[in-house]
Amino acid sequence: MSVDRVAPPLDGDERATLLGFLGYHRDTLRLKVAGLTGAQLDQTLAPSTMTLGGMVKHLAFVEHWWFRCILLGEDYGEPWASVDWEADADWDWHSAVDDTPEELLALLAAEIAESDRIVHAAAGLDQLSVRSGRTGAPFSLRWILTHLVEEYARHNGHADLIRESIDGTVGE
Repeated sequence: MSVDRVAPPLDGDERATLLGFLGYHRDTLRLKVAGLTGAQLDQTLAPSTMTLGGMVKHLAFVEHWWFRCILLGEDYGEPWASVDWEADADWDWHSAVDDTPEELLALLAAEIAESDRIVHAAAGLDQLSVRSGRTGAPFSLRWILTHLVEEYARHNGHADLIRESIDGTVGE
């Protein structure tokens, strides 16, 4: 798998900058898992139980949750709707072992494509979510995009360490 990562714009407006950073971090994750086998995607780095495969599936779920469920107010779509989340709140992380690398990357790609469609159809960064947070206040699209950048950046740091432990690959 070849990943062409594009740096965020240095002089973009707010929307272009947020989408640039989100795209950059999405591609960074794809780079971290590129060329790995299913067994490699299921390797852990002690003491954590985190895997790269679980990370890919988790971030696919994060895309689904924030853009479709929170922003638009939709119910879970598949494969998320069939999950007994009360039995395993970390199902996205744990179930990745049952998926091939191709299935995991296709799931992530599909969720990203849907997220991008939603973002491009939005009225603007001030658009408020249908569902609210714990405080009862809705989220702006600006906040959701910023949160997704943070979520990917955080997990890309984890991915750096796990990938290096698998085959020595280092770097961004």
